[in-house]
Amino acid sequence: MAILTRLKETLDKAKVPYEIFNHPIAYTSQEIAARQHVSGNEIAKVVMLDVDGALVMAVIMGSHKINLDVARTSLGAHRVRLAAEDEFISHFPGCEIGAMPPFGNLFGINTIVDPELEKDKYIYFNAGNHGQTMRLAYKHFAALVKPRSARLVEVSEKKAA
Repeated sequence: MAILTRLKETLDKAKVPYEIFNHPIAYTSQEIAARQHVSGNEIAKVVMLDVDGALVMAVIMGSHKINLDVARTSLGAHRVRLAAEDEFISHFPGCEIGAMPPFGNLFGINTIVDPELEKDKYIYFNAGNHGQTMRLAYKHFAALVKPRSARLVEVSEKKAA
């Protein structure tokens, strides 16, 4: 079953409103944001991590990058590294490589969300392929996925002038 069908069934069963957008093929979160005419901050980007030997789905704002030292500290882990594609691709049947939606629970994988992403009312994310994006309220996403919240990116502090 394609993941989009599975996602729609999950959201419909939970009576969660969502939207699906078709767009020209896009491979990066910033390309998706441009095609959707939204801020890169509203795109939920999935990064697969190996945290002390366990595969974890990290979800961050599309405009940010994972900081492995920050992630290791906030997760209380000994070792955090980016997972290699061959370590996780078999866990995502029905998904194009690099287009996994941030629903680790549908794949039996723990999901961790950076708190910066929690600030937005809505999130956009890949719908399992590079030509479709879904949008739903963050609160509904959190209620369905039940992600752990942990700092995954380095936040620059604004300094007073």
